[in-house]
Amino acid sequence: MTAGAFTVAKRVEHRPDWVDSLVLLTDPDWRLAEWNSSTSIFTVDLTNPLSKVFACRVAGCDGWSAHSTALCSGCRKRSLRFVGSVEEFNATERPRARKDMATGLTLDLSSLAPAVRAELIFGIQQRDHDQIMFAPLVLRRLLASFPDDLASLLDLPDGFTAALQPSAAGLLRGVLGHLRRAHASLQGIDPTAGDVWDTALVGLMAGSNRPYRAMSGTVDFRPVRQLWLRRIVRDYAQSIRPTVNTLRRIVGSFVIASDVLAARGVGDDPSVVGMADMTAVVQGFNGTTGLDGRPYSTSNRIGLLGFWRRTLDFCRLAGLMDDIPTTFAMDPRHHKITYVPLREDELGRAIPEAVIAQLDRNLHLLRTGSRFRAGGWAADDIGEMYCVIYCLTRDTGRRPNEVVSLHRDCLQFVDGSPTLIWDNHKRGRLGRRLPIHASTADIITKWQQQLAVLPQVPHTEDWLFPGLGSRTRETAGHVTASHFLSKVFRSWVDRIDEPFITGRDSAGQPRVISNDSVTAYGLRHAYAQRHADNGTPVDVLRELMDHRSVETTMGYYNPRKLHQMGEPNAFFRQLAVRFTARMTGSGGVRACRVDRPVPSDAGYAHHLEMGVALRGIGLAGVAGVELVDGVVQLRPQEAMVEAMLRGWRAQQSARGLRAATIDPRERLVR
Repeated sequence: MTAGAFTVAKRVEHRPDWVDSLVLLTDPDWRLAEWNSSTSIFTVDLTNPLSKVFACRVAGCDGWSAHSTALCSGCRKRSLRFVGSVEEFNATERPRARKDMATGLTLDLSSLAPAVRAELIFGIQQRDHDQIMFAPLVLRRLLASFPDDLASLLDLPDGFTAALQPSAAGLLRGVLGHLRRAHASLQGIDPTAGDVWDTALVGLMAGSNRPYRAMSGTVDFRPVRQLWLRRIVRDYAQSIRPTVNTLRRIVGSFVIASDVLAARGVGDDPSVVGMADMTAVVQGFNGTTGLDGRPYSTSNRIGLLGFWRRTLDFCRLAGLMDDIPTTFAMDPRHHKITYVPLREDELGRAIPEAVIAQLDRNLHLLRTGSRFRAGGWAADDIGEMYCVIYCLTRDTGRRPNEVVSLHRDCLQFVDGSPTLIWDNHKRGRLGRRLPIHASTADIITKWQQQLAVLPQVPHTEDWLFPGLGSRTRETAGHVTASHFLSKVFRSWVDRIDEPFITGRDSAGQPRVISNDSVTAYGLRHAYAQRHADNGTPVDVLRELMDHRSVETTMGYYNPRKLHQMGEPNAFFRQLAVRFTARMTGSGGVRACRVDRPVPSDAGYAHHLEMGVALRGIGLAGVAGVELVDGVVQLRPQEAMVEAMLRGWRAQQSARGLRAATIDPRERLVR
C-alpha cells in the first residue's frame, strides 16, 4: 500500500470539520420515528424489521426480547414454573407491566462526545443500508465499554475489540470500517492506489455467499513480480471490485503466471512476451503444486486457469492491455488443462467404514458441541440438527450442499418405499429422486416431528434444516454447507480424542489417518465405495451418484481395494440379479420388488439395504439394467435408447477406447 493509504489517521484533531462532514453524509430522514437528533435519544421501534428487538410472544405482555421467537425475561422465568405447553402459557399468562422493559428500548447518546455520537449514527445508518440488523442491547454494552474521555471512535487503541464480547466487537468493527472509508474519502486518499489493499478500507464484499463488506484482511499484489503484470491485475480489481475470495484467487493465478514468466527471463518489459510465453504459462498451471508439494487437483488447476483467462479477456476488451502484444493471448484450442488420470493410490477418497463407525460412536460430541442459541432454539436442538445432517450425508451419499438444502417435504413414499427428493445444484438438475433405506427415512421423520414443536423461524418454513441467522442477520434460509463443513463438522472431528484407525498393516500395527483426511465430502466417496464393494453395477451406481458419465463414477471408488473391510454384504449383488419389472403400455416402467428379503451385514447396519431397485426392460445387453424404484418414465422408448447408448459407451470404455474415439461414433448413432 502507498504511503498515502497508510495515513488514514487514528486521530482526527487535524480535521475540525469531521463532525460536520459526517452530518452531511448522514441521511436526515433515517429512522425518523426512532432517532431524535435534537435530544440525541434513540427509541427502538419493535416493528422495524432491521431492529433486533421483538415483542414478547405472550399475549398482552408489553415486554420485548432479543429473539423473534422468544419471551421477555420476566415471562421466561415464569414459564419455567408453568405446567403445560408453550402455546397454553403464551395464551393464558397475564403479566404485569414493567417499567424497566420500557427503559430498555431507549438509548441516550447525549452524554457522548459530538464526534462519537455522529460516528455511531453514521455507522449504524450505513449498516442499515447493508441490511444488517441493529441490536440495541449490543450497542448498550458497547457504550458501557468506551473510555469516559473518548473524543472519536478513530482514537480507540489497536486491540480494543479483543476485550469485547463477540457481538459488540462485530458491531464496532463494522462501524469503524464505514468511518475509515468515509475518512479516507474526505482526505482524498485512494485506498486502491498501492500494492497492498486493506479489504475493509477498500470496501470489498467478503464473498459470493457472504454479501457484506469485509471487516479485516489484506490483498497483497506484490508477489506478482513483473510490474506490468501487477498493474493489469490491480487495474482489473479497481474496475470490477470482485469479492475478497475471488480477488485472492485471481491474484494467486497471476502469481503462478508471474513465476513462470520470471523463469523464462521475462521482466518489466512487456513488449517481449508472445504466444510461446502464454503456452509456457498454461503448462505452468498444469503442473501447479501446493505448499506441501502435492499437485493440485484437476478441477483446482482448471479453476485457476479460468481466473487467469477471464481476467486477461476483460482487460484486453477494456483497453487495460493496449501496451501488451496481442500475441500474448490464450488459444482455447490449445491452451487448456490436460486431463491427468488419477494415480492408483489416489483413487477413491472414501472414508473407511471403520472410521465412519468411530464417527457414529462419537455422535454425542456433535450433539452437544454447539453453544449457539437463537430463534428460541436451545443449543441441544441445534446440535440435534447437525447430527441429522451428518446422518443423511453418510447414508445418502449426497453432497453437503444438497443435504443442507433439502426441503421439509423431501421424503415421499412410492408404493410403500421411501424416496428422497433432492436437488443437484452442481448440474442444475432439480427434483431428483433417490431410494433410501427405512432407517434413513426414520431419521428424517423424527426430525420433521421435532421441527413441528420447535419455535418457527421466520422465512425458513420450506427447509428441513432452517438457518437460524447470526447476531446481525436474524434468518438465513437454510443452513449453509460452508458453515457445516468449516465450523461444525471440522470442529467435531477435531474434538474426537482418539486416533482414526482404518485397519492393521501386515505387521499387525494399526493404520492411522490424520484428522484432515476425514471430510464430509469423503462420505460421498464412501457411499460409492460401499456400493462397489457390494457388486452394484457401475451403470446403476452412476444413476445413484447422478453422474452423466461412467468415467466420473469410477473415479469415486477404488476397484483395487474392494472388500478391504471384511466380507462384503450380499444385499446389493442379489438385488442386481433379482428384478421382475416389465414395461407397460401406457404407464411407463413400474418399480420392481425383490422376491425375498436379504439379510444385512452387521458391519453395515447403519446404511445397508438402501432400497436400490433394478428393472428389466425386455432388451438384451447392458440396457436391461437401470435404476428405477418408483420412477415412471415419461418417454420410455427414448429412455431405453439412452440406456442402450450409455451401456454401449461403458463397454467401449472398458475395452480401453478413448473418449475421442467413442464420441464421434456415438454422434453417428444419434
